[in-house]
Amino acid sequence: MKIVSGIVSFLKYALSFIIVLGTWELYAAYGGLNELFLPRPSKIGLKLYDMFIETGMIYYHFFVTLLEMAIGFLIGVTIGVSLAVAAAFSPRFRRYIAPYAVVFNVTPGIAVLPLIIAWFGFGWSSKIALATLVCFFPPFINTLTGLLKSDDEAIELFQTLGATQSQYFWKQQLPNALPEIFAGLKLAITTALLGTIVAQFGSASEGVGILMQRFAFRLDMAGSFASLVTMSIMGLMVFTLAEFLDRHIVFWRNLDGLERVSRQRAKKG
Repeated sequence: MKIVSGIVSFLKYALSFIIVLGTWELYAAYGGLNELFLPRPSKIGLKLYDMFIETGMIYYHFFVTLLEMAIGFLIGVTIGVSLAVAAAFSPRFRRYIAPYAVVFNVTPGIAVLPLIIAWFGFGWSSKIALATLVCFFPPFINTLTGLLKSDDEAIELFQTLGATQSQYFWKQQLPNALPEIFAGLKLAITTALLGTIVAQFGSASEGVGILMQRFAFRLDMAGSFASLVTMSIMGLMVFTLAEFLDRHIVFWRNLDGLERVSRQRAKKG
């Protein structure tokens, strides 16, 4: 039944998507749209075919952007989670670090881009730096929120068993915070991609962002929209990966996850 329900849901979404694209195509074909601003879907599709299949020119730019985003994401998450753990254990450190974290979060990335370019240059470093800057806050605040959740019964149980602070952290506090941590990671992974693209708009010779900019300067709007679709594909890929890890690591949040792990452990037993 689940498979049938999934197929029906997919067909509904696919049908609505086809209707939207068909309406857009027909409206543009009969002169309802200025294609200098919004090209018809068929032209965008042909450009995607050219970029991915015929010439394959998108792949290098795609993986450059993906790698810059991934490095910035890993650095940002490492900084954010590390600061959150330190802040969770030290109220004094938390009072001092929180205002700075908020300032970094509310400062628009585009506003500090000229400074980042001046400090890190025009290469990969500036893209990684901006991705790091814009993505560190969600892991920081979500990890801190999760670690500060209080479970009086669990605390009492661990104290009764004579557990150390380290044992309580690894066995109770951290697992209890994982849902919030993964929520922060899913936000961070999309903001890291956004920061990378913004940095590429500012200064780059490679990447999907600069490719889109080049198409726009040549008034090749189909190419610009094809680049935008490529960015969306990239965003869906990394978010889907984060969702997959969330479901498989924080498996106890839903019944399907619990049943899956129970079956796996039963087979091993």
